[in-house]
Amino acid sequence: MKDVFKKPDSFFDEFSRSAGVDKEATHYCPGCGHGNLHKLVAEAIDDLGIVDRTVFVSPVGCSVFGYYYFHVGNVQAAHGRAPAVATGVRRALPQSIVISYQGDGDLAAIGANEILQAANRGELMTVIFVNNAIYGMTGGQMAPTTLLGQKTTTTPYGRKIANEGYPLRVSELLSTLTAPVYIERCTLEDSKTIMKTRKAIRKALEYQISGKGFSLVEVLSPCPTGWEIEPLASREWLTKNMVSVFPPGVYKERTDAEPRTMEPLKVLNAQEVLGALNMSAGPDQRVASIPPDFPTHELVLAGFGGQGVLLLGQLLTKSSMTEGKFVSWLPSYGPEMRGGTANCHVVVSRRRIGSPFVPRPTLLIAMNQPSLEKFADSVRPGGMVVYDSSFVKTASIPSHVTPVPIPFSEIANQLGNAKTANMVAAGAIIALTGITEEESFTALIKKLRKKELIETNLKALAAGRESALALGIQVAGVGIH
Repeated sequence: MKDVFKKPDSFFDEFSRSAGVDKEATHYCPGCGHGNLHKLVAEAIDDLGIVDRTVFVSPVGCSVFGYYYFHVGNVQAAHGRAPAVATGVRRALPQSIVISYQGDGDLAAIGANEILQAANRGELMTVIFVNNAIYGMTGGQMAPTTLLGQKTTTTPYGRKIANEGYPLRVSELLSTLTAPVYIERCTLEDSKTIMKTRKAIRKALEYQISGKGFSLVEVLSPCPTGWEIEPLASREWLTKNMVSVFPPGVYKERTDAEPRTMEPLKVLNAQEVLGALNMSAGPDQRVASIPPDFPTHELVLAGFGGQGVLLLGQLLTKSSMTEGKFVSWLPSYGPEMRGGTANCHVVVSRRRIGSPFVPRPTLLIAMNQPSLEKFADSVRPGGMVVYDSSFVKTASIPSHVTPVPIPFSEIANQLGNAKTANMVAAGAIIALTGITEEESFTALIKKLRKKELIETNLKALAAGRESALALGIQVAGVGIH
């Protein structure tokens, strides 16, 4: 019998998803523990015969790169949300084996509540928790597990109790809960401790395979780049500094735990969803007064923060809602709000709306050049692009849509208040589409808290209407019928 040394079957033969040149090697920094740990997890998946059942969930951080290497089901999650995503996967696919692979900056910081609740529910998942006491990917900042006195880019004088508190001990914390069946902390110091880690990972997966509950293996791992030391020295640093703060060992093991029976999530069809909400699937009485040929309008309104595009979208949806129409409003904006980009998706229909997201709008309102360039190509054939010609000087409009240049901002300035450009746009939209009645929209303007602005906004609304009508554009085809 001849021994054959090769990559585990749960690894890709070539790492074609990696951006690196060498498709045979991982991209991790020299001395990083992730490479060792990946191999231990992959070998366990192979040996336990669960390759076809395994789903690997990885969030933000170095752990996100598991997608490059593991030839199993892969789901990527938002920062800290891997346990929540893993919960959904495990319940939707009861026969799956789910591995949540997370670093300390992810699991113990923004994801602390996620892991706590998943463990407390006893979710059928296995968590591999990589603890290197630092944010390794984003620049070496302090993590919840950073040691006292340890220098990082955000603790240049060392972590202090008075400022940053104590390192968070995750295994000790979770072991106080009733539901988890297996929690162990291991290390990657040397060959001996790596073999212990190998056994722990297998045991954790076996507890999931047998259906007994939640398991977690915390692994103390070197991060030479983040620690700013040589790879070999990083193993010594781990032994000398981390092991005393995070002692390895089994923190919880319920060998007598009985297999759990968890009901799979039931996927409801549209009829069942409406029934659960006590809603009829038939025609809604509130649309009786809406003309049967009223089309579905799907709008994207975009501009700079501070131009009022989000408010414009809100007013259009509220006005339409008072008329009994189905509406949705979905905003999107940067953290800077004013001066940054902002846009919103608006849907108005006589039918129920399946999604508030508008990938192919029937109408685009672009208040500036960047917004026009970003969204113009997405407008549906036969749709319309209405843009502020005060700012947009070079308009590249697709041939399959109707361009409508209106100087919203110039008109607003002539009325004495530049901030009413969004109301000029509102008047134009209503005139061009009939998305809502001007009377309904006017009623909302009259409820504005700043009474001194009501008259100016009404004038801006009228000016926008007249500017649009003066163009003589035929709008019969706008909207989805």
